[in-house]
Amino acid sequence: MRYLEEVATLELDVTRCNGCGMCMRVCPHAVFRLENRRAVVADRGACMECGACARNCEPEAIRVRAGVGCAAGVLTGLLRGTGPTCDCSGKSACC
Repeated sequence: MRYLEEVATLELDVTRCNGCGMCMRVCPHAVFRLENRRAVVADRGACMECGACARNCEPEAIRVRAGVGCAAGVLTGLLRGTGPTCDCSGKSACC
């Protein structure tokens, strides 16, 4: 599944990363990979801003505004029985 490219609030401070790989284990869309024993963002467009990576990053190297963007749009659509929407002010649909 692809989301809106280049709009995710995901931020990674590689200087704080300890290379544990937890972000890769908890990310449902393979956004991260390890390079030189540090996490890197491999596919920002796959990030649904669920926040699992940030919640599980012990050194707090990852920040993301969970509950915004495509994840919120998909979940809200499911709860309301409507189609998914990112509420992106006229931009293309998220999914």
